[in-house]
Amino acid sequence: MSTQQLAITDSIYDYLLAVSSREPPVLARLREETSHLPMAIMQISPPQAQLMALLVKLIGAKRIVEVGVFTGYSSIAMAMALPKDGRLVALDVSQEWTEIAKRYWREAGVADRIDLKLGPALETMDALIAAGAADSFDLCFIDADKVSYAGYFERALVLIRRGGLIMIDNTLFGGHVADQSYAGSSRASVEAIRTLNSSLRDDQRIDLAMLAIGDGLTLARKR
Repeated sequence: MSTQQLAITDSIYDYLLAVSSREPPVLARLREETSHLPMAIMQISPPQAQLMALLVKLIGAKRIVEVGVFTGYSSIAMAMALPKDGRLVALDVSQEWTEIAKRYWREAGVADRIDLKLGPALETMDALIAAGAADSFDLCFIDADKVSYAGYFERALVLIRRGGLIMIDNTLFGGHVADQSYAGSSRASVEAIRTLNSSLRDDQRIDLAMLAIGDGLTLARKR
C-alpha cells in the first residue's frame, strides 16, 4: 500500500475508464467535438465529471451556480444529476463556446434546467447577491479565469448555503503550482492559484480536501 497518490499512467487511466466510466453518449459526442477546438484543454475529464455528478446527488443539490461553461460538458453532467425541478445558473463570457453548450443542453434534455448568463462572472455573482440570492445555492463549480479565482470563491461562499459545496478546478495547474521557478506564459494564473490554495488551507469557514483528479479539484464545504 502506498501512503502517497498513485501515479496515473496511460494504462491505469484506460483501466479506470474501462471499469468505472458511465459517460452518457451525449457527453461523449460533446467531448469529441470539443477535442477539435483550439481551447480543448479547457474541458474536464469524464472521471471528474462523473465525480461531480455524484457529489451533486450526495448533497441533494437542487440549485447550482457554475462559473465558466466553455462547451457545456460540466454543466450537462451536473444538470443531469439534478432533480427535474433543479436549476443550474451558468456564467460565462463567450457566446461562441456557449452556443455549442446550448446545442448539447438541448440534446441532453437539460436545457430547461440551465439559466445561462453571459457577462463577467464577478459582476453576475454580485448581481445575484444584490438580488437576494445569498445562501440560496447548494453547490458552486468554479472553472474560469484563474486570476479571478479568489474573487469567485468569496462570492461563492456568500451564495451557497451552510453545508453547501464549492468545487474549484485546475488547482494543481499542470503541476506548475509546485514549481517555484515556473516563469511561463501562465505565471499570473499559477501565482493566483498558489495564493488561493494557501489561503484555503487556513480558512476556518470551510472544510477542505484537494483531489489529484484531472488538473486538480478542490472541494470546500461551507461550515
